[in-house]
Amino acid sequence: MHAVLVSACLLGHPVRYDGGSAEHEDRILLRWAAEGRAVAVCPEVAGGLPVPRPPAEIWREAGGQPVLERKVTVRDAMGRDVTASFVTGAEQALAAATARGIRLAVLKDGSPSCGVSYTCDGSFTGRRVSAPGLTTARLRDAGIRVFSEAQLEEASLYLAQLDGEEAD
Repeated sequence: MHAVLVSACLLGHPVRYDGGSAEHEDRILLRWAAEGRAVAVCPEVAGGLPVPRPPAEIWREAGGQPVLERKVTVRDAMGRDVTASFVTGAEQALAAATARGIRLAVLKDGSPSCGVSYTCDGSFTGRRVSAPGLTTARLRDAGIRVFSEAQLEEASLYLAQLDGEEAD
């Protein structure tokens, strides 16, 4: 039975920058949690950032990959460079996935760490950029399939494929 890396905020953990969660009470996530498959991770907290904390965005509309390549930074709303915490958190998420043999993740879209289809542009105006966050980029680099909370049906189908491979 394969485990699934899941953004802790989606599972109801109060780890978001504002001290809240983004609990997503979908039947698929609830089933995975009940089966013991869901492995909660918050890369930002794993990277050493407190809860609550100022919101942060990837600078210059870049997405996570250029941050991992040290071409751009992550800044919080106070202008502080928090790149090191975000990179550390992405590495911690990958380490957690690797330790459990995880090949599938469901992460919170829009987050500078976990964004799957988009992040924000660094202006703190809510403007979206079609680029993944740091953790999504790092997991994908390692061959882990990453889905957003809006793609749970697809993620469930992929998990069934993985479980089928294991049964062969």
